[in-house]
Amino acid sequence: TVTSNIQACPSGSCVSLKIDVPDGNDFLYPGQYVQVLPSDAAADTKPLFLAIASAPTGTPPKPVRPSAKKTSEADSAAGPDEVSSPTPATWEFLVKKTDNNAWLTSLPAQATVSVSQPMGSGFPIADNIEGFKYDFPTQNILLFATGSGIAPIRSAIESRQLNVARPDSGGRTCTLYYGVRTPDDMSYVSKFAEWEEMGVQVVPVVSQPDVPCESGAKWGGRTGYVQNALEEDGVPIPRNSGALLCGVKGMTESVKSMLMEAGVFEGRCLTNF
Repeated sequence: TVTSNIQACPSGSCVSLKIDVPDGNDFLYPGQYVQVLPSDAAADTKPLFLAIASAPTGTPPKPVRPSAKKTSEADSAAGPDEVSSPTPATWEFLVKKTDNNAWLTSLPAQATVSVSQPMGSGFPIADNIEGFKYDFPTQNILLFATGSGIAPIRSAIESRQLNVARPDSGGRTCTLYYGVRTPDDMSYVSKFAEWEEMGVQVVPVVSQPDVPCESGAKWGGRTGYVQNALEEDGVPIPRNSGALLCGVKGMTESVKSMLMEAGVFEGRCLTNF
């Protein structure tokens, strides 16, 4: 059931949806996505694939150290864990309006839709950011998003699975580069202060700052593309850095190439698909 559908940014190019689901236990990792269909969809209707923007509502299993694998294998042989009972949850989605999804972006509150269980394994944070694959512990995390690609990045931030330290505490640092076309296309602006308090430095980047905004906003921040901002700032401690990326293909490929050239391990440049 759709519990709310509101404009997500001043331009109205995206909407923010809240949908109640009967069981949220299988949403374990930021970056997981669902298939959404009209509740009365015909058999040949193509579903929309949407990344969940809110924090995971299930509890992921604890990562297993290599030395503990034998114990876990023995536990598996002893039988399955108890199955948890369904726990209702509310999931949030950020949806860019297109001709193909007007049926969803225009839905009123209390409308019903068909939502699949979460799919994909999300961003493999536990294995590659926290895991024991590399001799260099992760001390710095870089987040890259364009447009509605901020949705799964928001999920990662608010999941606290990134283990980012509060500002000036000397722990793991984190910077978010968030690219949009105009200031009016920027979603979640109201959350930036909250994310900064959690230790995430937010760097918004606008590619077309001179386009007149209906809101009257004038842009005085970073301009160009996300990859330009990364090039200007460089990558501190690349061997001890990891990255999460979501957005247009040109951005993710360009940024990944720049990170690896700087010395970031390829396995620490994470996407959610």
